[in-house]
Amino acid sequence: MNHWVIYIDNNSAKKNFIEDFQKGKIPNELIEYQNKKGLLYSPFTLEKLIDEEDKHDHKIISTEIQSLETMSSGEQKKALLHYLLKEKPNFIILDNPFDNLDISFQNELKTILKEYSSHISFIQIASRKADTLSFIQNFGRLTFDTFTEIQDSTFEKQTKKHSFSGLSIPQPLENLASVNNPLVQFKNVSISYGNKKILDNISWTINKGDFWQLTGANGSGKSTILSMITGDNPKAFGQEIFLFGKLKGSGETVWDIKKKIGYYSPAMTNKFKGRHTVENMLISGLTDSVGLYTIPTEVQKRVIKQWLLVLNLHDIKDTYFNKLSTGKQRLVMTARAMVKHPTLLILDEPTTGMDDNSAALLVTLVNKIAQETNTAILFVSHRKEPNLEPKSVYALEIAPSGSIGYITTP
Repeated sequence: MNHWVIYIDNNSAKKNFIEDFQKGKIPNELIEYQNKKGLLYSPFTLEKLIDEEDKHDHKIISTEIQSLETMSSGEQKKALLHYLLKEKPNFIILDNPFDNLDISFQNELKTILKEYSSHISFIQIASRKADTLSFIQNFGRLTFDTFTEIQDSTFEKQTKKHSFSGLSIPQPLENLASVNNPLVQFKNVSISYGNKKILDNISWTINKGDFWQLTGANGSGKSTILSMITGDNPKAFGQEIFLFGKLKGSGETVWDIKKKIGYYSPAMTNKFKGRHTVENMLISGLTDSVGLYTIPTEVQKRVIKQWLLVLNLHDIKDTYFNKLSTGKQRLVMTARAMVKHPTLLILDEPTTGMDDNSAALLVTLVNKIAQETNTAILFVSHRKEPNLEPKSVYALEIAPSGSIGYITTP
């Protein structure tokens, strides 16, 4: 069987390519797939199936034990793959199949795909070269909307080390009230949901200026820990959790906590659907608003100009945010979370779905923030990003009594 990988970046017209492929508008190099039965393995397919099951109350790939909607990312992807394989297609398009999956789930999927590779052809669409399936022997690239066949070695030249301008990160407009160490402290924290045990005796401390990476398998409790820090999880009350010098639940408001935290996850990008310029997006980080609805002061505009110059984005400051590539959007959103110089910056899977170059640029910015500011950083990721420079890693490991945590070196 012939198998292909098609490398994309954050400017590639992936959606149009897939739609054209499914309609039979296939590049000459891939003409062998014309008039063959093909299926799509993608988040879009999952969303459609979840919607169908929910709308018609009819199990398509849900099990007797668990509905598709309530499964973890890994279980959903595994269930979808088995469902598609049972349909016995000639080929399957794999749309970034390893996004949001921990190493064990990735390895499980790779084993299944290799097992079927002798009689089903796979076309893998990949943002990251490291995700390339081992049995792939044909390589292509989608540049904007143009497909070209390439040699594998030519792709190596596309990933380069990034640097920003020689300017330093601007000073904050105002200093937040001083907070003593520790910023965050968990003491023997255990969390359960019904009979399901999530965390078991977690003890962990984050101090000023720390740079942590939080890792762990799907379902290990990373999101639970984050929700207890950001103030959204009622399970935190009654536990020995100290945030910025106060015991959780001892009188502080969610707002008191959140104003000391800069937070970004890719899902936040969907909130900004209006016609906001890049400049106004960054200014809105100073005003804590979704978009900018007040006239910015000259002082605000001056400090944001400095940020734009650091990011090499000043020449596109009047471009609408929703017109930017995914890579530039993530860069802007990370800077937006940082413009107030929060005491703690939380970046939740910020590189998910990014190509190698865009991810490398974001990692460079995060390292620069760590080197030039006093803000503590918590970087959450399944993936070990090349060149990321955390000082320590807090790893969660799933166990029957709930995930245990331990500190390790990067």
